Amino acid sequence: MNFKGKTFWITGAASGMGKSVSIALSKHQTTLILSDRDADGLLETARAVEQNGSKARIEPLDMSNTPAIFDTVQKVLGDGLKIDGLYQFAGISQRSLVTETPLDNDRKIMEINFFGVVALTKAVLPHMIENGGGQLAAASSLVGKFGFPYRSAYSASKHALHGFFETILAENYKHNIRVSMLIGGRIQTNISKFAINKDGSEHGKMDAGQANGISPERAASQILKGLRKEKREIPVGAGELIILKIKRFFPGWHAKIVRKLNPM
Repeated sequence: MNFKGKTFWITGAASGMGKSVSIALSKHQTTLILSDRDADGLLETARAVEQNGSKARIEPLDMSNTPAIFDTVQKVLGDGLKIDGLYQFAGISQRSLVTETPLDNDRKIMEINFFGVVALTKAVLPHMIENGGGQLAAASSLVGKFGFPYRSAYSASKHALHGFFETILAENYKHNIRVSMLIGGRIQTNISKFAINKDGSEHGKMDAGQANGISPERAASQILKGLRKEKREIPVGAGELIILKIKRFFPGWHAKIVRKLNPM
């Protein structure tokens, strides 16, 4: 992937990794479509993008609103834009045990993290195929590779994304569609602050592991390096990523480690 002169659609662009990736991409003379629920945050990102000499178009989106997703894609494509890359970072996490999590919370998390991502992908993918190809990237997580306490629905939603996007790649590699899953570790974003507790309230604080994680800017650098190489999975983080190798080669040991880790 050569970023220069191309058009990318980024969700979750108002903060965290979505914002940092947007700003990093804007250094390559790109056109960026920026989406998030946070309209004020999008304006801030757009200003940073334009200061770097790239173009920014704001398209506010609630990833739980499927009709709005399809309507927004129709509007964007109707204006003649060619989407070269769709990078999705929008999502919501949780901080509650399986036994105390209401089913409504599970559904909310799946609606945003899985069905919203699926809807936007389905709306954009035919356009990419018609125009000769494109790149899809979606934010997964370490817990998209294994279960983790207090993250049941969040983990499940990320697991589901792997199956969905791996299938897209198998079906559409011949159409020059490339897929990258972003395996995020400890990164200093607001995802734990906005995670929902068992009663649906916001968790309201950054977990200690995240607070000690890498910056969103460093994460963006790792992500763009992987996207440029069109890697199917891009680990994002620091020393904690060793857990992926432990899971692969020592699954029994991994299970013991996960049971003992502090989830918050």
